[in-house]
Amino acid sequence: MSGNAWNVRKVEEGLLVNRGELFRLGTAVLFIVLIMLFAMVRGPDGPSGTLLVMAAMIGGYMALNIGANDVANNVGPAVGSHAITLTGAILIAAVFEASGALVAGGDVVGTIKSGIIDPAMIDDTETFIWLMMAGLLAAALWLNFATAIGAPVSTTHSIVGGVLGAGVAAGGWGIADWGVVGKIAASWVISPVLGGVIAASFLYLIKRTITYQSDLLAAAQRMAPILIGVMAWAFTTYLMLKGLKKIFPVGFMTASVVGLIAAAIIWALMRKYVARVAPGLPNDKEGVNTLFTVPLIFAAALLSFAHGANDVANAVGPLAGISEAVLHGDIAGKAPIPLWVMLVGAAGIALGLALYGPKLIRTVGSEITELDKARAFCVALAAAITVILASQLGLPVSSTHIAVGGVFGVGFLREYLKTSYSRMIEDIREHHRDVESDGETVESFLERFEVASVQDKGDMLRKLKSGGTAGALDRNERKGLQKIQRIELVKRTLLLRIAAAWLITVPAAAMLSAMIFFMIRGALLP
Repeated sequence: MSGNAWNVRKVEEGLLVNRGELFRLGTAVLFIVLIMLFAMVRGPDGPSGTLLVMAAMIGGYMALNIGANDVANNVGPAVGSHAITLTGAILIAAVFEASGALVAGGDVVGTIKSGIIDPAMIDDTETFIWLMMAGLLAAALWLNFATAIGAPVSTTHSIVGGVLGAGVAAGGWGIADWGVVGKIAASWVISPVLGGVIAASFLYLIKRTITYQSDLLAAAQRMAPILIGVMAWAFTTYLMLKGLKKIFPVGFMTASVVGLIAAAIIWALMRKYVARVAPGLPNDKEGVNTLFTVPLIFAAALLSFAHGANDVANAVGPLAGISEAVLHGDIAGKAPIPLWVMLVGAAGIALGLALYGPKLIRTVGSEITELDKARAFCVALAAAITVILASQLGLPVSSTHIAVGGVFGVGFLREYLKTSYSRMIEDIREHHRDVESDGETVESFLERFEVASVQDKGDMLRKLKSGGTAGALDRNERKGLQKIQRIELVKRTLLLRIAAAWLITVPAAAMLSAMIFFMIRGALLP
């Protein structure tokens, strides 16, 4: 084979290997080109039309990155627990994200996110347009980078950082509301801790009331309808407060009462359903997990709808502000979102999820820790309850941080319980060794201990220690029990990577945005 033929063959092989990546990139570029053509037809002639075209293209790029990164948190646990396939999750999320954005998205959005800067301090419309464009592009670039390294980060924090950095570059330090910035910084801790504690609490409740019982299915018939009823209350209240506020805004009490009605209905239906299907299920954890499959699918859909109604509108807010400034010459702290802007956001998020979402879905759903359906159920439930709780307390939280914090929470609880159980087993073996029990006696005791309920386990341990052998363990032996290797069920490398990405999201987006604005000002602004 000649050298040229060999080179051609290697190029062809390389293209075959990377054809999936080339297809994704080509589809994304085509989407942005279509946005460009649409904005050219819709926008005015002259420099203002050019600005709108550029802003629309950046907005489309931002929407793609939101779909690739932020949406994974809503469906990742359901995919990781095998309640739904990856393809099914992408379809559900795409449909419900777009529906939430178009049906229940806000009529008006604060383009200067959460009052992060004062638009009155911007001298002219053109500076405002470039400020918003720099913020939007910086946020999109940061999300793109975070997706590439497999770190789920907050879209809201990225937008905040982008607008903050360009705002300070344009108007000085006094333009920012540093009190709001402080609240956002506090959410870096509040969001994941709240999500993790609530998810872990529900998982512990499931273990105590169902999986630690000797008859798992009988326990599940009592508790599963109650737990799913709690989920019905949480999601109904969450959707009314956050997802349907454009259609019919309601207060917490009204939403909570409607949620209780929905919970009662779901509880009654689930009692009948569980009573019918439970006899045909195996009396083990897998059988119990089966009962949470349908609720998880609904949770993924409802979380996606609420995310589309809430966060998508906020993410395309800068584009709405640019559109308002270009078409009407106004610098507005709030701007109506044109339908075409919402369409750009909805379509871009759906496409970004389909093209690049699987990477982050796998990270959230299976790479941080192993999720079964009960654990994923706890994460989804924690996401809704945490948002409700935080909104009533006035705490700033991130839905991304809550969901990922929930995954870490159930993972660390599993580590603690597994390690504690290992210590109990080792303690049992030490006690039997002190009384010179034969191997069969030890294994018989361990077999009974394994299948006992949590109450019976406690009784067995108390009787064992009251038999006069507890004191036979000397200090060195007890130290030995403390040196049992800790069981690690959460990947520490992912924990550190994600935590680092969370901490630097706002400052990184802000610095990038300021750099972009200074480059624009140096090249284009007088």
